[in-house]
Amino acid sequence: MENHLREVTTAMIKTVIFDLDGTLLNTLQDLANAANWVCGVNNWPTHPTVAYKTMVGDGIPKLVERFAPPWARTEAMLGGALAQFSARYAAHKMDTTAPYPGMKAVLKALQAGGVRLAVFSNKSDGLCKLIIRHYFGDSFALVRGSLPGVPTKPDPTGLQQLMKQLGAAPETTLFVGDSDVDIHTAHNAGLMAVGACWGFRGAEELKAAGADALADSPAGLLALVQTINANSRD
Repeated sequence: MENHLREVTTAMIKTVIFDLDGTLLNTLQDLANAANWVCGVNNWPTHPTVAYKTMVGDGIPKLVERFAPPWARTEAMLGGALAQFSARYAAHKMDTTAPYPGMKAVLKALQAGGVRLAVFSNKSDGLCKLIIRHYFGDSFALVRGSLPGVPTKPDPTGLQQLMKQLGAAPETTLFVGDSDVDIHTAHNAGLMAVGACWGFRGAEELKAAGADALADSPAGLLALVQTINANSRD
């Protein structure tokens, strides 16, 4: 396990907020399958599944823009492809998606330790809520995805609104995500950022983005929170 907090907090962690794709759930194959289906029906080149690791993370419209060939990135063509992707993914979003190994047990252990849990994602809000409830039931105090009129990550607005709803303080909150977007989102909101090295992007990107800590597994994240709280002055 690689957990190296840049600046160890002395405050007890009371809230942990998770990204969704590549952090809580391995959604990559279902996203790639839907994207390549859109490419196929439009006679566009398809992409290997691994290529989608760097395409996801900024919301579905940006994903569609990235997998579309450059000549097809007109407003009309992207709008049509977005509708195709949204319909296809909605019908196949749970074909292969699954929680990362050990994640459910870690969530239960965090809750048992008095830590409140939430989700903040660039996925659409309705889809985010549906997927989280399907895989995790009511494990999370609050689940929030992308909403109209609210900028997506790394803009901190949505995360700050979520924290206000929770009554969560920045100094007692961790944000956990697998991409540089997540690290920047956390820092933009004044939170400590933990890089989920088990996700889509890996440790090097997370380090370069300035993650305050890295965890190579959900169990590593649990150990990190438990260590912080055991040493807390609260």
